[in-house]
Amino acid sequence: MIEEIIQNYLRENAFPCYLSVPEKPSGNFCVLEKTGSGYEDGLYAATLAVQSYGPNATDHDGTLDASRLNEEVKAAMEDAAELPEVSSCELSTDYRFPDTTRKLPRYQAVFEVVHY
Repeated sequence: MIEEIIQNYLRENAFPCYLSVPEKPSGNFCVLEKTGSGYEDGLYAATLAVQSYGPNATDHDGTLDASRLNEEVKAAMEDAAELPEVSSCELSTDYRFPDTTRKLPRYQAVFEVVHY
C-alpha cells in the first residue's frame, strides 16, 4: 500500500507522519492522505496529499513552523523516487490550507506518485 510506504519513508526521515490527525496533536506533524489513484500498463499512480501542521494558530511562529515543515516534506519527497517501490514522485502543487476545525496552521503539498 503506497500510503504505508510513503508514511514509513517520511518517518525514517524524521517527520512525525500519520494517516489521520492524532487525537491530541502537539508540535509539528504531517498527515498523509491518498486522494486519487489509477493503473495503466502495470504501473499504479496515486495522488498523495501531505498536510503539514504547525503547533498553534494564534502564534505567528506556528504558521511559520507549518510552512517550514511543508518545505522540508517537499524536499524529502523529491527523493522518494529512490525507493524500490516508487518509479516517480512529482510535486503538483502546494498551498496554505488552515485547519479551521482544530484552529491549527496547515500547509498542503500534493504529489503524483507512480509506483509498483
